[in-house]
Amino acid sequence: MDKKINIIKKLGEEKLVAVIRAESEEQGFKIVDAVKKGGIKFLEVTLTVPSAVDIIRELVKRYKDDEVYIGAGTVLDPETARIAILAGASYIVSPCFCPEVMKMCNRYRVPIMPGAQTVREVVQSLEMGADIVKVFPGDAFNPSIIKSFKGPLPQGNFMPTGGVSLSNVKDWLAAGAYAVGTGSSLTAGAKTGDYVAVEEEARKFVAEVAKYK
Repeated sequence: MDKKINIIKKLGEEKLVAVIRAESEEQGFKIVDAVKKGGIKFLEVTLTVPSAVDIIRELVKRYKDDEVYIGAGTVLDPETARIAILAGASYIVSPCFCPEVMKMCNRYRVPIMPGAQTVREVVQSLEMGADIVKVFPGDAFNPSIIKSFKGPLPQGNFMPTGGVSLSNVKDWLAAGAYAVGTGSSLTAGAKTGDYVAVEEEARKFVAEVAKYK
């Protein structure tokens, strides 16, 4: 199967992306390891993390024999997208609709998940070849936005990110989300160095999401 199609298919099966933000390279690795141990297979390292590209490159090597998908998040320009792709990122995520980033990813057949807030942005993303549209920030809406988007755009696949927590993940998935992205709710324990708590939170997310597979 085509690599790009396989990644999109697997995300639809797993339905869960861990969004990794960290204050240092060391913390970034620890968060990723804890989340991975908790069973989450899609790990999005945001480019706001210090040495994010180096982290992505190392993680791709570290988990090359595992069914883990390392992506790059908070990608704002095509140059950064290309650098992340060369480092081995399996997919690219952007907080907004950026045509040049989408062109770059489509050129190399790497899944791109652009952010959108409006129907117009969703349509523009679909026209540019987005297979999954990131609803961001998710906490600016409620799960009913998925139904509202799917009314005129039933062909769209949506991934809310921002504000997705254990208490509302079921509502997003029940509303028809293709997948969800979760960050601060998942990794809160890292602020105090409690990576066991991060691992346990990941396990809880995996268990909750499994009800909708």
